[in-house]
Amino acid sequence: MKKILLSLTFAIALLTSCKENTQDKVEEAAGAVKEEVKDAADSTAHKVETVVDTAKAKVNKAVETGAAKVEETAKEVKEDAKKK
Repeated sequence: MKKILLSLTFAIALLTSCKENTQDKVEEAAGAVKEEVKDAADSTAHKVETVVDTAKAKVNKAVETGAAKVEETAKEVKEDAKKK
């Protein structure tokens, strides 16, 4: 009877000890995942900002080029109208 009781006590102590280690590992893993997700979100935000800035610059250049062509064409039309 003493051996059985001693064995059960040992088994409970062992399971409790393992449970604490497992819980610690889970907490560490959760912390690591949290950091990785935060880093990934920051990286993605930076990449999105870069893409948006690049697109904005390209659109602005296209608008400027288009405006210059419109002005040039307007001058040509005005000169043609004066000639007639």
